[in-house]
Amino acid sequence: MGRVIEMRVSDEPAGTVDDWGRDPGLVRSMMQLARIRWDVSVGGDQRLPRRKGGLVVVNTRRFALTPIFAAFAISEAVDRPVRFAGRPDTAPVGAFARRIGGLLDHPDEVGGALAAGQLVVVGAEPGEHGSDFVGIVDHAIVGAALAAGASVYPAATSSSPLMRAARVEIGPASKSPRKRRGPLTELELADRVRLDISLLLDELGELHTGTPLDWLPISGLGGA
Repeated sequence: MGRVIEMRVSDEPAGTVDDWGRDPGLVRSMMQLARIRWDVSVGGDQRLPRRKGGLVVVNTRRFALTPIFAAFAISEAVDRPVRFAGRPDTAPVGAFARRIGGLLDHPDEVGGALAAGQLVVVGAEPGEHGSDFVGIVDHAIVGAALAAGASVYPAATSSSPLMRAARVEIGPASKSPRKRRGPLTELELADRVRLDISLLLDELGELHTGTPLDWLPISGLGGA
């Protein structure tokens, strides 16, 4: 895929679809729907590149919508398209997720988007040992970012199960503890990103993570 000419989200024309199948009009509608559920504050967005590609890794739990939630919030904060990795490859959910900015959770697709100057959000593996546990970060996706020359940013997400207030806090780009080349580089950087997310979560305090039921008005739940 060729390089996409970026523009502000607020200036994107309706009725168009980009090289990855993202529909700006539908994305804006989904953002408005998300605002009904969440009142999101984003910190650290000034750390993200304004034109170059960047990979943002967030904490998540099983069945959570964190990458979508974070992508919408960050997109509004930086006023540029932000994609999320992890859409299914089956219809109709996969097709809908593609239209709202979803990419396949595959190094080739994520790496191609990063090389074309896109911002992409991807979730760590779901934590299984409590809400403050950060799961494994996919080293292959991190390796795709390295190959594309894109920085990798840790981000902690937090929201209340009973209130609209939510938070996305983006930290400085993670750095591998050692300067080396080869397969170990992406493994060490993935571990570093995981640690950096945990440190950000400690700063945010107790984490509350929700599920897709959050979208039901009667659920009263909140998740990120």
